[in-house]
Amino acid sequence: MTRPHRRPRHAIVAAAALLALLIASGCGSDRTHTDGPAASAATFDQALHDRLPAGILTRGSVRVGGGDPYPPASFFAPDGRTIVGFEPDLAAAMGRVLGVRFEWVNVDFSDLLPQLNSHKIDIAMASMTDNAEREKHADFVNYFQAGTSIVVQRGNPHGISTLKDLCGKVVAVEEETTQVDLLQRTQKGCAGKRIDIRTYGDNANALVQLRTGRAVAVLSDYPPAVHVSTDQRTSAHYQLAASTQYEPSPYGIAVAKDQTELRNVVRDALERVMRSGDYADVLQRWGVPSGALDSATINAGGTAASAG
Repeated sequence: MTRPHRRPRHAIVAAAALLALLIASGCGSDRTHTDGPAASAATFDQALHDRLPAGILTRGSVRVGGGDPYPPASFFAPDGRTIVGFEPDLAAAMGRVLGVRFEWVNVDFSDLLPQLNSHKIDIAMASMTDNAEREKHADFVNYFQAGTSIVVQRGNPHGISTLKDLCGKVVAVEEETTQVDLLQRTQKGCAGKRIDIRTYGDNANALVQLRTGRAVAVLSDYPPAVHVSTDQRTSAHYQLAASTQYEPSPYGIAVAKDQTELRNVVRDALERVMRSGDYADVLQRWGVPSGALDSATINAGGTAASAG
């Protein structure tokens, strides 16, 4: 998925109540934790540490560009400052291997790659789908895989089960995302009943449209779709239209094209985390074990698209 920029003030206000539910549910769900990550089996690797760029070694930290709340991948804890989720937990595990802190920087999603390539951040980790188009601007270390799901109102009053059922209906979606692209491609099979695609500043605002009946469905990545449809704080409003995941693709940690050694170090650190068992533990703890990859790869999304 992607996350947008310059959200208007009224959009933030409109989504505030739902965001509060999402944040509270993320921290209260039995799929999450509040006591911090479990003791790690992944240990410090001096050789990997020494391969880090000089700037990172001097600071003692990797600057990680993040984005808007997107539970259970990343979102704010009740204190409003601490970022929690499976992405920060995986980053913390990589930090233990590398012997440096992973310092999160809040960046609008649309500005992540520009800031990455101007070296204002070192990496970006924000549920960013790795695809051929993005690989023109950055390399991606793949750490997770997810497809798109359809979220509908609880009870599914409009009988939505597939993408074709959205023809002629209003669908809310976060702007500038792979879900927008998927809906636009679905239009080709809608004949005279085009999908009314309405885009919003973030996924929370799109969900508000669904909850209030102004849209019949929301498209989002599978993990947040499952989160809102199963958590006790939000499940009264939402459910999955079906178990189908459309176009599963890998998420990638973005690294600037001119930072090949950093990319390789991040890949090797992630591989250590995967082999240690911490990776499986983190995904299980956040209720997303189905998104696990067998190994840390580079630019697998673009490669898969080219092969297809």
